[in-house]
Amino acid sequence: MAEPLRIVVVGGVAAGPKAAARARRLAPDAEITIVEKGEVLSYAGCGLPYYISGMVEDRNDLMATPIGVLRDPEFFAHVKDINVLNKTEAVAIDREAQELEVRHLPTGTTERLPYDRLIIATGTDPVELPIPGSDLENVLQLKRVEDADRFREVMITEQCPYVVIIGGGLIGMEMTEAVTECGSAVAIVEMLPHVLPMLDADMAILVEEHMREVGVTVLTSSRVERIEGDENGKVSRVVTSSGDAPAQLVLESVGVRPNVELARRAGLLIGPSGGIHVNEYMQTSDPNIYAAGDCAEKSCFTRGTPCFLPLGSVANKEGRVAGSNAVGHAERFPGVAGTTALKIFDWNVGRAGLSVEQAGELGIPVTSATVAAPDKPHYYPGAKTIVLKLVAEKATRRLVGIQGVGEGEVIKRIDVAVTAMTAGMTVDEVANLDLAYAPPYSEAMDVLIHGANVLRNKLDGLVRGVTSVELHDRLEAGEDLMLLDVRSPSELEEGGIPGSRLIPLGDLRSRAAEIPRDRSVVIYCKTSLRAWPACRILAANGYDNLEMLEGGLAAWPF
Repeated sequence: MAEPLRIVVVGGVAAGPKAAARARRLAPDAEITIVEKGEVLSYAGCGLPYYISGMVEDRNDLMATPIGVLRDPEFFAHVKDINVLNKTEAVAIDREAQELEVRHLPTGTTERLPYDRLIIATGTDPVELPIPGSDLENVLQLKRVEDADRFREVMITEQCPYVVIIGGGLIGMEMTEAVTECGSAVAIVEMLPHVLPMLDADMAILVEEHMREVGVTVLTSSRVERIEGDENGKVSRVVTSSGDAPAQLVLESVGVRPNVELARRAGLLIGPSGGIHVNEYMQTSDPNIYAAGDCAEKSCFTRGTPCFLPLGSVANKEGRVAGSNAVGHAERFPGVAGTTALKIFDWNVGRAGLSVEQAGELGIPVTSATVAAPDKPHYYPGAKTIVLKLVAEKATRRLVGIQGVGEGEVIKRIDVAVTAMTAGMTVDEVANLDLAYAPPYSEAMDVLIHGANVLRNKLDGLVRGVTSVELHDRLEAGEDLMLLDVRSPSELEEGGIPGSRLIPLGDLRSRAAEIPRDRSVVIYCKTSLRAWPACRILAANGYDNLEMLEGGLAAWPF
């Protein structure tokens, strides 16, 4: 009788437990062991900000099944028939002997675990900047459940009136809302020119302005120089290149990097993105060792390059694939599009594929279009505006990127777009998708289809567009251009861009002679839905100096 297959999994948070559970379902007789350095298993790390804010009251909810059963070692043993060694550190891999050396942290004793297949799911480590004062009390990071416990304890017991968050990435942004919900004033400090660097500047600035509207101090292009403390050794303020910010609590959230040291010491190939190199079967350079989750390098099919993407959704899918292949059930993972979603106060934010900035860095010629529209008909109660930016490869017209922000239902459009990108669809095909329509859900011409059509018009040379950031920079540089507002006179009371000339769309044909031909004319309205016919009216009169402000005033944050 054949010996049972021995599978050892290193990492017990997301990808590791998923791989072990999948292997168990496919190989009932396998001997499966999970090695986890921490105490807590299989928790929802993305839920930590909501636990801190109090939206999730019980920390055990982050570690429970949908029916409320806690995923602890006893659960894995009795329900999954999986042995869990928590509070146990993986020290070294002996590839020749096919053994994993581990150290039991409570006792310091070591042992060697034999394996036929090893799955590495060691996740990430937080990036630590050499900031003077980082060792002060109440300067925290957020990686584990225990970190969230500490953060929540400080917020409750010390009632910190001022909190500084260093880093404007996903965790930093989500924590901004969580801390604000706790009643503290928040300043977020980002070294780059805008928060959420996965977005283009014109989209990220919209998010920043929304944050400022709800009272958050946003400091971009700002470097933290030091963290200062009081006489008791507790943080008192953060000194930045943009000025000082008072603080009783500081969260350092400047990013994470793949935890690959165990793999590196074992001589496994590390990819150019810094993650463990794997093939489409999640197999490393050693055929008996697999890697999944945040520690593993991803294949980004929109970029055509390897990438690093630490997301729980991806980790779970990769864990399933690794678990399948570890027991001989062939399954491929096709790669990622970088799909990301987050909620920031009343706004929804999402993106997938390439931004214009990323495409430029990769040398991929693209065309983009930004549109603003309600997520459902304006007459239906609860309709809210969203701004979408679509990106297409010029040569093929394939949709290769999307970004969306706003109060309305953004993520539905992101999901449709990433499905289209996965299928390699062009913007022409996206524009004709038979999307579901009813007034409670969308307009008859959904905002995604509207965006695809605007992008088609740009690709066909029917209209030239300018983003809010591009126009702002040109105005700041003193360029001599005409701003043409084609709204109604009553709408002008809602505001507009200073220096604009108001000619309502209905009057434009009779007043076309007022438009200059010797300088650029940028046309806009509330969403630029009327700017497009205005461009066509003037083009029919021989004007070739026309541009449309993409997204109109809805996408104008200045």
